[in-house]
Amino acid sequence: MQHSNPLLNNTSSHKFITIGEVMLRLTPPNYDKIRVATNFEASYGGSEANIALALANLGVDSTFFTVVPNNSLGKSAVRMLRSNDVHCTPVILTTPEQTPSHRLGTYYLEAGYGIRASKVTYDRKHSAFTEFDFSTVDIAALLDGFTWLHLSGITPALNQNCRDFIMACLKAAKEKGLTVSFDGNFRSKLWTWEEARDFCTECLPYVDVLLGIEPYHLWKDEGNHSKGDIKDGIPLQPSYEQQDEIFQAFVARYPNLKCIARHVRYAHSGSENSLKAFMWYEDHTFESKLFTFNILDRVGGGDAFASGLIYAMMHDYKPMDMVNFAVASSVIKHTIRGDGNITDDVSTIKNLMNMNYDIKR
Repeated sequence: MQHSNPLLNNTSSHKFITIGEVMLRLTPPNYDKIRVATNFEASYGGSEANIALALANLGVDSTFFTVVPNNSLGKSAVRMLRSNDVHCTPVILTTPEQTPSHRLGTYYLEAGYGIRASKVTYDRKHSAFTEFDFSTVDIAALLDGFTWLHLSGITPALNQNCRDFIMACLKAAKEKGLTVSFDGNFRSKLWTWEEARDFCTECLPYVDVLLGIEPYHLWKDEGNHSKGDIKDGIPLQPSYEQQDEIFQAFVARYPNLKCIARHVRYAHSGSENSLKAFMWYEDHTFESKLFTFNILDRVGGGDAFASGLIYAMMHDYKPMDMVNFAVASSVIKHTIRGDGNITDDVSTIKNLMNMNYDIKR
């Protein structure tokens, strides 16, 4: 008898894989600051893991590759992903000989409230993921059988070993014909702005779906960088015309891009935001609805946007539905504690997308 997971009701032909570090998240309860905390709420997350989890909850055949120590923390992180229907077959549980520090990366989150913004403190150096020798991974075998690969700029920010591995994965995915999505996801505590721009720009020729417009070089003159970047002077909350100009410049420079999307945030306070998005697709720029909402947990909002867009593209949504579904996915994540969007009913996101707030019974 052939066994399958009845919860994975994948109505598309895609098989998704993503690669990154999963971490332990420790959060003081009740919006407390760390300095007064006497206990912490524990959960697991990480940008790529969040996307794998969100897609699996929506029924997509979703796989996550990572490296964790073969101890209770590493196993608990994997079990959390598996409990959300994420395939973890390729995950590597290391020995102390492979990763001497033998630890799971950790981060502490002080959740913002009112005018006080959230704050993240990393404790991820010398984790099993960063110490592992990725040159031992058979990338062709890892990607075999998949149709979609998602990567982010967080993993290459960790060290040169990770940087080389991500670039090799991009090149292998291109050769195999996978659809590749990439989110620059700049983290100022992991590398400098220029380091991020230099590397992420090298990734662009291998990308089909680009999430965000930074950190990338888009020089006005490739032969004379002193003339500046085309994005210079563009506000964080651009007009439609300004955003369309940037999208057109990206596509002119990198014709391999099939879709570019970025969300725009309006922070009224640490607890109330508005969100919309712009998306370039099929030679046109689309602008989503504007959603205003209260925040329970902001972490993972960008990952939920990415997973929403990927889901909509996999299921051949119309362009306006694609961008609105992506924003609605992000908005609903802001109402869920933890890193991941555990929404497991597509209609819930569609109802929010259509601004239908009725009780479902």
